[in-house]
Amino acid sequence: MTERSQPRFERVLLKLSGEALIGTEAFGIDTEAVDRIAREIRTVTDLGTQVCVVIGGGNIFRGVSGAASGLERGTADYMGMLATVVNALALQGALERANVSTRVQSAIPMHTICEPYIRRRAARHMEKGRVVIFAAGTGNPYFTTDTAAALRATEMNCDGIFKGTQVDGVYSADPHKVADAERYDRLSYLEVLSKDLRVMDASAISLARENRIPIVVFSIHNPDAFADVIKGAGTYTIINEEPQEGQSNV
Repeated sequence: MTERSQPRFERVLLKLSGEALIGTEAFGIDTEAVDRIAREIRTVTDLGTQVCVVIGGGNIFRGVSGAASGLERGTADYMGMLATVVNALALQGALERANVSTRVQSAIPMHTICEPYIRRRAARHMEKGRVVIFAAGTGNPYFTTDTAAALRATEMNCDGIFKGTQVDGVYSADPHKVADAERYDRLSYLEVLSKDLRVMDASAISLARENRIPIVVFSIHNPDAFADVIKGAGTYTIINEEPQEGQSNV
């Protein structure tokens, strides 16, 4: 392995939206899309980087939308958590087809189908080179999977949160709707909050800021993009603290 190909991060959390699993389907899970994401993860683990994953459930059920439709918010959120478990199991199957050892841990105990979330056990799995998929969010209603991602990244002592999105970074507006939307290469946590850029919810940004975990936003749909940004290449936006005078903000 050349110096250029050495990973810049030793342990990372990959945050995926449920929509990343839809692929060409209208909703639900597209097997080809899940297999492609599994191959992206395998490429990164082959570099020697430890990976854990948090997936949303919006491709199946979104708690906020359910609450808006008349469901009690707590019930709707629990339904959304169950959707993330379905997605986690789908990704686990795809990773194991790609010969990647994987464990699913749920914040809501489901002993028949996956492990309960145990921090030290999860860390040990990662030390052994296994990909750990964290399901069911934080296990509590009123918290998003973005917040769950920031929480798990903190607990696992991750070097970064990598958010795979539909676009190749953070923009001032939706680039699919606003042609001249500005793309940012680098932002501070406070800029994300003050500009209301909605990369992740405010709780997740604040938790990442408090624990000095950089957030890297990239397109999960670009081939090999995950591996590229791990190595500091490709196109992405990095969110971290403002640099001190005379220091680089990397």
